[in-house]
Amino acid sequence: MPTNADAAELFRGIADVLDVLGERFKPEAYRRAARSIESLTEGLADVAARGDLRTIPGVGDAIEEKIREYLGTGRLDYYDRLQKEVPPGILTLLRIPGLGPKTARRFWLELGVEGPAELADAIQQHRLDGVKGFGPKKIEQIRVALAAAAGAPAAARLPIEVATAIAQRLVAGLRAAGGVEQIELAGSFRRGRETVGDLDILVTSADPERIFDAFSRLPDVGEVKLRGGTKETVVLRGGLQVDLRVVEPAAFGAAWQYFTGSKDHNVRLRSLARDRGLKINEYGVFRGEERVGGRTEQEVYGTLDLAWIPPELREDRGEIDAAAKGPLPPLVERTDLVGDLHLHLPPGAGARDVDQLVATARARKLSYLGLVVARVEPDASRSTLSTAVLDRLDSVKSAGLTIVRAVEAGADGIPAEWAKLRHDYVIVRPTAAQAEPPTSARTPFGAALVAHVGGEESGRRWVAWARSQGAAVEVGPGPDRLDSTGARTAREARVPLVLPTGVDRQEDDPTCPVALGFARRAGAGPSDVRNTAPVAEITAAWSKKRRA
Repeated sequence: MPTNADAAELFRGIADVLDVLGERFKPEAYRRAARSIESLTEGLADVAARGDLRTIPGVGDAIEEKIREYLGTGRLDYYDRLQKEVPPGILTLLRIPGLGPKTARRFWLELGVEGPAELADAIQQHRLDGVKGFGPKKIEQIRVALAAAAGAPAAARLPIEVATAIAQRLVAGLRAAGGVEQIELAGSFRRGRETVGDLDILVTSADPERIFDAFSRLPDVGEVKLRGGTKETVVLRGGLQVDLRVVEPAAFGAAWQYFTGSKDHNVRLRSLARDRGLKINEYGVFRGEERVGGRTEQEVYGTLDLAWIPPELREDRGEIDAAAKGPLPPLVERTDLVGDLHLHLPPGAGARDVDQLVATARARKLSYLGLVVARVEPDASRSTLSTAVLDRLDSVKSAGLTIVRAVEAGADGIPAEWAKLRHDYVIVRPTAAQAEPPTSARTPFGAALVAHVGGEESGRRWVAWARSQGAAVEVGPGPDRLDSTGARTAREARVPLVLPTGVDRQEDDPTCPVALGFARRAGAGPSDVRNTAPVAEITAAWSKKRRA
């Protein structure tokens, strides 16, 4: 069954071909439908089964019919026919970085270029020289992009937890090289998207050449594709493209906002600027030739009478209208997390492991730890912490740190031999055989605090089950936790979220920041996250549930 992402990509492809063919209004209609489908919090097939496709913004009769055909057959005759109306090489050009459909149309109609090889020949023969909109720098960028595309396939999008480790190394390497005054990441990475297609890094420095030299020598860098002026583009050894820009301090906020995106968000901002007689771009906000803002993002939004908008919300999903009314409600921050409710000690752990975890928790100013003392393993075997470790847990009661105990089991209940094992709550981790939540209205155990679930389809059903039990759901990277779409589904259902603190991991481990980004993309504030509350408040809720 095609996913929401597949359908969105299909309609974007239709829009691109329509642009190449010179259609004026249809391309935006298909792009709007693609954006709406991508932002759905449930499967497109489920919406179609209920007969509610027309409730999706941008979906009218014609697009509804095409969605149903695509869901039923996995293909779309309309798209197949459209692609036959343009040379195959033109469709290949659309995949070249920096070449959009309208540019590809110009090459086709004005220069007779019908593919990458012909475009490379046109550049070599200087046929683009003097063509409106194509200066020497733009032509060189296209030449480099064509050469890179011919030499290697486009890199796949990386999971953000993988991209986070890469980004941290690049930023640390640039800082260590010296000459950096300010450095920030932008793009979809900063917005907390689940996958990342490339990385954007912004720097202020009095010596751009020094920064570029240092960047090109970093161990991760495989090839320098473009270098000149204020920008260097490299391809890492793993295939990920990274753009590094050196920006003047007076324009840093404008550049950071612009290159963070999203595209739809920025289009709305430019429209608002035009309505006020302003122009907004990566260099600042201008009234005529005068720059009236751009040093900070707050300054950029302020010139448009908008409150600052957190980057995770910049997807044109109503955040701009909300910011026009005043400051947006605060999103959850890492400092709001006062405890961790799902921690495992390593196999064969002893008292020393407990002491190390406790020391780290105190250093990070956490007030409670929820440790799993027994669990059902994926192979159905069962493990319990040793008596020595359990005794050590009981002795940790100083410096304001509380230890609470959890058992982790499937949704069919905890094993009988655990009946006398002291625990405060149950972490539900569905097994492979439990793709569907129980139909029972109540759990077979006392208090399920965390439902450990994952997957777009099963996640929605487990969220509904968690709501019926008064349970919370975990958010974070990995196949068995909810991403930002799942977190939004839970939040809309008023199911509390639980975020990892990373207290059991290295300081630079991406699990906590990625989970935090997912929750923030879902619009979660501190009150939407259970482990921002004091442990006394949580244990009181557990006791109440047991009595019920």
